[in-house]
Amino acid sequence: MVNKEIKNLVVDFGGVLINLDRQRCIDNFKKLNLSDIDELLGLYSQQGFFMDFEKGLISPAEFREHICQLIGEKRTDQQIDDAWNSFLVDIPYYKLDLLLKLREKYVVYLLSNTNQIHWDWACKHAFPHRSFGVEDYFEKIYLSFKMKMAKPDSQIFTTVLEDAGLNPAETFYIDDSVANCQVAQSLGISTYTPLAREDWGHLFK
Repeated sequence: MVNKEIKNLVVDFGGVLINLDRQRCIDNFKKLNLSDIDELLGLYSQQGFFMDFEKGLISPAEFREHICQLIGEKRTDQQIDDAWNSFLVDIPYYKLDLLLKLREKYVVYLLSNTNQIHWDWACKHAFPHRSFGVEDYFEKIYLSFKMKMAKPDSQIFTTVLEDAGLNPAETFYIDDSVANCQVAQSLGISTYTPLAREDWGHLFK
């Protein structure tokens, strides 16, 4: 349960809101003849140029070019984007409804390691619900590719705390990565690490 002192909620995107299918993404990249995709797609963090993409250090065009170089031949932007976006499944409507309900009591923020291609897909396909869009669920959205930094680096957490003017003792953070939660805890933030596809709404009952 979230204690009574909490005024701010910070939630992660992948694995907390949106369901993920890492194996489907791997399989689809292998169909494009990208064989070592397993190593590049870590369970909780990306490696190599995938992490550079998450940090916004390379553009979508440069990301796709890296993919083609690894494959050794050209693939269309659509082929690459479709394989990459197959990592993302859906955000259950009950979680979107929960976010709207939580906004009545808490100031709700999103903090995510993500990239331009995934975020564009999610804004178009995952967040629209009833008459609501992505901007309706959060007070402010913090994304690694726009901030040029990524979790679990403590700097991304301190940047959010300072930018939003949050007191760590009044802030609760939900992330499916133990490492990310440990860093948040070291800054005085209370945390919860849900399991895959968990309904974590029980925290607020």
